[in-house]
Amino acid sequence: MEQKFKKGFSAVCSMFYVPCFMTIYNQADKNTRLTWIYITGFLVFVIGVGYVFAGAMGNSAILYGAVIFSILMSFGSYWWSDKIVLGMSKAKEVTHEEGREIYHLVENLCITAGLPVPKIYIIEDSAPNAFATGRDKEHGVICLTTGIIDKLEKAELEGVLAHELSHIGNRDILLSTIVVVLVGFVTLMADWFRNWTIFGGRSRDNDREGGQLQLILMIVAIALSILAPIAAMLMQLAISRKREFLADADAALLTRYPEGLARALEKISGNSEPLEVANRATAHLFIVNPFKGKKISKLFLTHPPIEDRVAALRGMNIK
Repeated sequence: MEQKFKKGFSAVCSMFYVPCFMTIYNQADKNTRLTWIYITGFLVFVIGVGYVFAGAMGNSAILYGAVIFSILMSFGSYWWSDKIVLGMSKAKEVTHEEGREIYHLVENLCITAGLPVPKIYIIEDSAPNAFATGRDKEHGVICLTTGIIDKLEKAELEGVLAHELSHIGNRDILLSTIVVVLVGFVTLMADWFRNWTIFGGRSRDNDREGGQLQLILMIVAIALSILAPIAAMLMQLAISRKREFLADADAALLTRYPEGLARALEKISGNSEPLEVANRATAHLFIVNPFKGKKISKLFLTHPPIEDRVAALRGMNIK
């Protein structure tokens, strides 16, 4: 049975343009490794940026501050990133008594997937959407808008819940939620430095050689303040686009009904209401891009095109 499942999953992965080695059997381990790689890279990157900014401003305290804040942000993003994201989204926890129907759907899917039942949070917003967060499957959270509960049929909502549970099982949520915090911090650093240059900040060092070095560092710092947030955002988007295809495939196998998720994706993307609580940092977490009515270059899309995802789901042959 397991061998048959593996073969079927490999076929699904090829349809979704996902390499066959990226399956539910090793995706969680891969995402855990990637998380620590990104945290380590973030530490090195922020310390390097802090060094350049400190040189440009002639203030070594900036470097010490960058080291301290990067360490605090790295550990903080691991332990509290889910709470930060839920707070940013104005989500509120729903108890089993308050949301029996949703909890029963989730519980049934969790039994099939072999996962602990996650907490359920609700966002009071009529725009249909959902996301998952949490550092591991024991601390998983599924967050739904009131709009998605009201506007989807049971089979469609089940497909969405299975998609989010797949993110939890694959540990996508840890990687994606940490990226929200780290990208946001890099952007804040860049904004702070640009504001400093606009308001005439400069070093008091009048030494000629030191002045030339500071001029070079200032140019590099300005370039970094512009390019760093863009690079961080592109990394964030690349992570999001890859994981959505795999979670779609997992969800279809979990529910044994790809059409449910396909219809849900069409309804969510076809709804014209923008999600009020969404922002650039959290957009990639949602099952469908929460920003509506805006034409965005494919390079800056937070999700794969809905048409591609729906076509792949409807092309699956699950019996």
